[in-house]
Amino acid sequence: MTILIALASLGSLTLVLAVMLIVANKKLYVYEDPRIDNVEDMLPHANCGACGYPGCRPFAEALVEGKVLPGKCTVSTEEGREKIAHYLGVSLGAEEKIVARLACAGGSNVAINRAEYKGIESCSAASLVSGGGKGCFWGCLGYGDCEISCDFDAITMNENDLPVVDVDKCTACGDCVEACPKDLFSLQPVSHRLWVACKNLEAGDEILEECQVACTACGRCAMDAPGNLIEMKNNLPVVNYREDHRTQVPIQRCPTGAIVWLDDKLGVVKGKDSKKIIRKGKRKTGYS
Repeated sequence: MTILIALASLGSLTLVLAVMLIVANKKLYVYEDPRIDNVEDMLPHANCGACGYPGCRPFAEALVEGKVLPGKCTVSTEEGREKIAHYLGVSLGAEEKIVARLACAGGSNVAINRAEYKGIESCSAASLVSGGGKGCFWGCLGYGDCEISCDFDAITMNENDLPVVDVDKCTACGDCVEACPKDLFSLQPVSHRLWVACKNLEAGDEILEECQVACTACGRCAMDAPGNLIEMKNNLPVVNYREDHRTQVPIQRCPTGAIVWLDDKLGVVKGKDSKKIIRKGKRKTGYS
């Protein structure tokens, strides 16, 4: 009899709990539009945050709710964005692609080291030892922390130990920005083609002993630029991208090629007065 009572009590308790769970499920149920799953499947699953959302799932939710348009995803293909737009019955929208830009051209063929660093092959580690030993304190150290941090294989180190960004692969996730101890990377719209490829804050030709492509603060680019397009600040030209910056005039008289034009087909374009760099090997180091 005791066993029967125990079994009956347990069965009753199980039944009560089951009923409570069913009622709670109905009362607390939150409807989720099934289109969210479908839209998420159409997205590239990069979870890069370039769209302004923390991942593809939140972005899919925003798309279904009508808060954004498919064009906001600059990582997806044109076909993929059109597919989403057709599925949701909305316009495609347009969003300019954002990419990582490097403010340094001082590879090992043009810049020298004043000290020999021996330790962990990392820019972050090297920068803790007197700034890394490079003659130009602000220059790229070349150990590839940015390349390692990029989950999309958008950055490769070239033969001169300088990172090169693949614009097509770049998702503007910002990992390289955080990884660089010299703050040389920034996220920029691809239309920002007039670019200052240097962060040296020293003025004068003396810096050329350390890096042959450094900005010497001569100010010619600012003088030649139309209107208020370029202003010299802390011995560096600063481009005001709110002005019409679709001009190569400011790069023409730059003696070192510190300010350049970034062309889709031609790559980095320097001005006619810029010194041509033909050295392929490394510059002689400044330590013995």
